Amino acid sequence: MAKKNWPVYGEITGPLIMIGFGSIGSGTLPLIERHFKFDKARMVVIDPSEKNRKLLDERGIQFIQQAITRENYKDVLGPLLEGAEGQPFVVNLSVDTGSLDLMRFCREHDALYIDTVVEPWLGFYFDATADNAARTNYALRETVRAEKRKNPSGTTAVSCCGANPGMVSWFVKKALLDLAQELELDFEEPAPDDRRGWAKLMKKAGVKGIHIAERDTQRAKAPKPFNTFWNTWSVEGFIAEGLQPAELGWGSHEKWKPKNARKQKKGNKAAIFLEQPGGNTRIRTWCPTHGAQYGLLVTHNEAISIADFFTLRNKKGKLEYRPTCNYAYHPCNDAMLALDEMFGAGGKAQTVQHVLEESEILDGMDELGVLLYGHGKNAYWYGSHLSIEEARKLAPYQNATGLQVSSAVLAGMVWALENPQSGIVETDEMDYRRCLEVQAPYLGGMEGHYTDWTPLEGRGELFAEDIDTNDPWQFRNILVR
Repeated sequence: MAKKNWPVYGEITGPLIMIGFGSIGSGTLPLIERHFKFDKARMVVIDPSEKNRKLLDERGIQFIQQAITRENYKDVLGPLLEGAEGQPFVVNLSVDTGSLDLMRFCREHDALYIDTVVEPWLGFYFDATADNAARTNYALRETVRAEKRKNPSGTTAVSCCGANPGMVSWFVKKALLDLAQELELDFEEPAPDDRRGWAKLMKKAGVKGIHIAERDTQRAKAPKPFNTFWNTWSVEGFIAEGLQPAELGWGSHEKWKPKNARKQKKGNKAAIFLEQPGGNTRIRTWCPTHGAQYGLLVTHNEAISIADFFTLRNKKGKLEYRPTCNYAYHPCNDAMLALDEMFGAGGKAQTVQHVLEESEILDGMDELGVLLYGHGKNAYWYGSHLSIEEARKLAPYQNATGLQVSSAVLAGMVWALENPQSGIVETDEMDYRRCLEVQAPYLGGMEGHYTDWTPLEGRGELFAEDIDTNDPWQFRNILVR
């Protein structure tokens, strides 16, 4: 690999348990090996598939071929955690596993915990008996926030720490400080020290909203066959979130809602959802390399957590300020084709599903950042440009998309080891500087770009459209209708 003297950030003194060993798990393993001291004889990987087992056998790491379920998780994890010498660390990178139950069980056993999403137990995403409000990421997140309110202290559990959700929350803070300096605003140096301070700074900067704006241009060497679903990361995960309702944090500046928009009735009410799947909902957005583009309004935890984190209320609890926040995702072209096939078939997923391995990719990159818009400089994108060529040089077993996720897991693990008694935390609540310091060597080019683009660009020239010309950054102008 390109870099030889990798820093060792700390020691995992107890058992190291990884749940899930798909594309992200196998990519995270070499980063754990590089950056932590731990006893491989006490590491266990649990996954229902043997696909990547050879990587574990080569290292002498114990493998349990088992699906973790609501019925068996205590029986499987209990013997690994109970009475363990040192502090265990559970790294949950799986699908169809109840994050909240696993998090609670780990904390009961003084085990550090990290995941990349609030994952429900098998069946949640496709439950025809549940209404759409119950199937949102808002509802999933509220279960973890309720647990945090009930048990605010204790062993650290890091919730939703992948690329997005996760890393992008750190990007938002970095981008906001860049913008505040560009606008020559007075603010706390080097950064606000609490949540309200961050929210006040975002309001002062005039930010109306944030897109988690991502463009994946990685191309396979061979063409995708018909009736298959190819992607650069978990196909199961992408299909699940794509079939959830479109969802976004809802800003205080918005004057219009789609007819099928619905408010949440409980909790912080920072988000709304649409009565349509996010994987089939398009919005207008912008990324530096390819400029203006369509993205998918796929629901993600960060769309809610960022909007919630930067919310300002007065002493009576009345909303004063909140930015709109949503994911705006253009996956690789093969995944876009696969989505068209799937929705064209009434939402029935293809039976052949495949994650493109590094060796199968010809070229391309994952450009993932945050677009802060509506302020005095119009819009500012800050993020990572990571090509497949760079990813190959930096770490094995993963493509550009996977490395952005696995390196965020690494950063979250470092933070947890350094802050082992912080209770349940989201990435918005962590030290963004420390986390990006750990992750940056794996992110390729880290760049900021101002742009004059707005979602009104080129509108109304050929067709009459129902748009708001007085405020380009209304969601009315962003949503493709």
